[in-house]
Amino acid sequence: MMNKLPLLVAGLLLSAGALAGSADQISVHDPYVRLAPPNAPATGAFMVIRNGGSQDVKLVKADNPLSRVTELHNHINEGGVMKMRPVPSVDIKAGGEAVLKPGSLHVMLIDLKAPMKEGDVVPITLTFDDGSSKQVEAKVVRPMPVEQDQKH
Repeated sequence: MMNKLPLLVAGLLLSAGALAGSADQISVHDPYVRLAPPNAPATGAFMVIRNGGSQDVKLVKADNPLSRVTELHNHINEGGVMKMRPVPSVDIKAGGEAVLKPGSLHVMLIDLKAPMKEGDVVPITLTFDDGSSKQVEAKVVRPMPVEQDQKH
């Protein structure tokens, strides 16, 4: 048994490293949720997701406790009309970033359970293609004029 102990320890360390997953290589910057107008059934969450790792990562799911449905979305031009559509994932290239912003990729919080107010914090769990996840705290902010919002 003593001869196998170093192998067992090495195996456990390798397994623990594998469990950490992509989320350890991901950093999230400037997460926020747009304050929804009164009685609005949905709103969006925005952030910059950076991949400090050496392998591409896909964001495959987002979840939060304040809405009944959470989806990854993008705005697409359909016959000259901009429409929001769910997407299966968001690619985050190795050493790169994905910018989730108004008019582009974003997280939709659909069927809100209760009204939000400016300054509230929404915990959003981001899940990646290897099953690892990262929770971010997104502050609820009043919408900015379009020109400023687009620069975010």
